[in-house]
Amino acid sequence: MLVSFESLPANARVWVFQANRPFSERELEVISSRLQSFTEQWNVHGIPLNTSYRIAFNQFIVLAADESQQAASGCSIDSSVRVLKELEEMLDVNLFDRNRVVFKRADSFATFTLSEIKQNFLNGILSEDTLTFNNLVKTKAELESQWLVPAGQSWVRRYIPNPLAKVK
Repeated sequence: MLVSFESLPANARVWVFQANRPFSERELEVISSRLQSFTEQWNVHGIPLNTSYRIAFNQFIVLAADESQQAASGCSIDSSVRVLKELEEMLDVNLFDRNRVVFKRADSFATFTLSEIKQNFLNGILSEDTLTFNNLVKTKAELESQWLVPAGQSWVRRYIPNPLAKVK
């Protein structure tokens, strides 16, 4: 059952899907329509879940479910993945590429592959203070407090070169 995102409890489970590019206005309409239809009927073995979705920064889809009454099962999660795969095909976009990381710089966003990140730290394009999206958050509370964080405080820190390693 679709509810407002704001009404979900802090411990509601979230899944973050990052697109490989920003969505157009038309695509945002298509995504909203499809996700509204899906979340209105999202259930676990016939039992409705209180669910919601949010499209953030025109590049992220966040699905959320209040599992306080009923935990999302493998089947219900699979149904959400099917909807996202349909959107990928319809919009020619990739929502499951975990090899790309989005960074926020001033008022713009930059996407780099994992193989580009270390070099961008070395070249000064990125720093440990550059904001990045931690798409591994698991709850609404984490989404609100730990999703957009400095690179040095996220899993991305493993790609920040150790300054001592450069000295030989």
